[in-house]
Amino acid sequence: MKKSSLVKRLLPLFLSILLLLPTGGSRACAAEAVLANTYQPTDTWTIYWYVCGTDLESKNGAASADIQELLQVRLPPNVRVLIQTGGAVEWHTTGIPSGAVARYLYDADGIHPLQGLPDADMGSPDTLADFLRYGEKNFPADHRVCILWDHGGGSAAGVCYDERTHHYMNLNGLRSAFEAAYIPDHDQPPFEIIGFDACLMATADMVHDLHGLTRYMVASEEIEPGNGWDYTGWAGALARNPAMNGAGLGRVICDTYLAGCEAYGTAAAATLSVTDVRQLPALRDAYEAFGVEALRKADKNPQAFFTGFARMAAVTENYGGNTREQGYANMLDLGSLAQNARSLLPGTAEALQRAVQDSVVYKVSGPYRQESSGLSGYYSYNNDPEGFMAYAQQAAPLLPVKCLYYNLIFGTMPPQAAPYLSDAATGSGEILEQPAERQKLYAVSNLEDTPVDIDKDGTAFVKLRPEQLENLASVHCQLIYQSEEDDIMLYLGSDADIDADWEKGVFKDNFQGNWPMLDGHPVYIEITYEGDEYNLYSVPVKLNGQECNLQVVYNFKDKAYHILGARRGLATDGIASRELIRLKAGDTVTTLHYAMTISGDDKDFSQFDADTFTLGEQPCIADEEMGDGTYGYYFEFVDPQNKSALSRIVYYTIQNGQITTTVGADG
Repeated sequence: MKKSSLVKRLLPLFLSILLLLPTGGSRACAAEAVLANTYQPTDTWTIYWYVCGTDLESKNGAASADIQELLQVRLPPNVRVLIQTGGAVEWHTTGIPSGAVARYLYDADGIHPLQGLPDADMGSPDTLADFLRYGEKNFPADHRVCILWDHGGGSAAGVCYDERTHHYMNLNGLRSAFEAAYIPDHDQPPFEIIGFDACLMATADMVHDLHGLTRYMVASEEIEPGNGWDYTGWAGALARNPAMNGAGLGRVICDTYLAGCEAYGTAAAATLSVTDVRQLPALRDAYEAFGVEALRKADKNPQAFFTGFARMAAVTENYGGNTREQGYANMLDLGSLAQNARSLLPGTAEALQRAVQDSVVYKVSGPYRQESSGLSGYYSYNNDPEGFMAYAQQAAPLLPVKCLYYNLIFGTMPPQAAPYLSDAATGSGEILEQPAERQKLYAVSNLEDTPVDIDKDGTAFVKLRPEQLENLASVHCQLIYQSEEDDIMLYLGSDADIDADWEKGVFKDNFQGNWPMLDGHPVYIEITYEGDEYNLYSVPVKLNGQECNLQVVYNFKDKAYHILGARRGLATDGIASRELIRLKAGDTVTTLHYAMTISGDDKDFSQFDADTFTLGEQPCIADEEMGDGTYGYYFEFVDPQNKSALSRIVYYTIQNGQITTTVGADG
């Protein structure tokens, strides 16, 4: 019997629009002595909790839920929690005002309202500084902890997004807020822990930003799920044992966080780490040396260096999505990057990897974040000048690292790099202005319409010369469905499912007539990470009417896809959504696809709503037969500046389960 095309069902929907127009995580720690009790049981503690509720509170009551978790803890007289709330359009806890900032004290006698303040911007450094000064004046203690609760966006974006003002604190603002209240002291920093119950803030730049202000930093490399930290767990542990030091408390925060994620089913991609900020000098020196070695190699041969560096970044665990659909956080694991770059940067990579290991005293991670070293670094996956300039204008990132990415993005070396390219020990000055024009380092456009051959087995392949390979960071495949009868091309997505031999320059297709489908419905899919044990993908959908991206992993061990959950993409300013939504039976899903006409004047694919359906008892994604029809396949060649070219098209005609392969005409 002839099998009808599943993809063909999507065509009437697009045409109508045209008419309108593994299990369990891991834990790793430093020597137990670092985590041991070092204080007295009678020592006093004040925990500053800066709760910028934003849409996490107004939509889901997430901040209120965490406050309720804290209120389950019975505190001793020597432990107090000072809370400031704000930053949300609506609060779900009775007594917390939605149009103003408020302060509360939680201690051995319960919760006490302290001040109802005029409305203030929780994304402003001045607001945080005022809170810190108030706490220091009224609630001094032997040990201080500061927790910033909200969205985070990594080194370029910052933390604490106020949904009413649309402001947030970048790294410069965060540093200025703490310095307004405390004098930094590298030997005796004022805080035991500064922590971020927020996304993407466990960065080497953040460690630099906090040096002299805290002994330890607790933060996540990856996007945090909505359940966040377990305040009953870690605050209860401190209440029972006020003698623990910051490292020990940080360990409890990590362990209870991962346990909570496992209970909520959000542990698969979870990360949290404890960093000894006092190790910053060694970490900074190693990272700076790494940047200088890279900068000098890039200066001598930018094309060859950035090609190798981009290939290392492609196989390094990255955080925040980093696709067109999800947006770009441009953060990757720093320890893994150093490990992958040992052959490219032999003089400094091992030392950087060791410095990261020495700085991170404890970390936890889910089964699909096993490459996490505990600290991330900036890498410009999308080569966006505006995003890079936001990063470059921060004081914490090291100048040679800024110069390196400036060279990659703009194709020219900035004047601030000159001291590093000679024998001078250091450079000076910040990169604040971008050049008038960007220079192309690569000629990837020359690979447009690269010829494709077919071997005796019917496999399509391209063979590239060494000088062509020097232009490439990665090679992917793209698949489309094409119907001359309906005058339509439907873009199904991109994948790394090709047989690649970089030594010989030969890349072969692995097309089997299958494509990922959600409960039997074809989906658009983008690859976000290529690993040895698993690949990560993003699938754009509408879940119960809300646009988001399914986070999907393909595990090579069990040869199956696993849906981690759904998450909204990054905001335009790079701030990440914390909500990881678990799919359940009865949810309504609309798949989102891209399409264009064959004969029309369309210059690009347009997104449209495709299938709408209700999920069954066990929602799953699986490779399924696409059915009869004509499918177009391209090899996509991507250069380190995120520019790409496509090979000549390959046509797969499927009829009654049989696949016939032909190559399209030139041009």
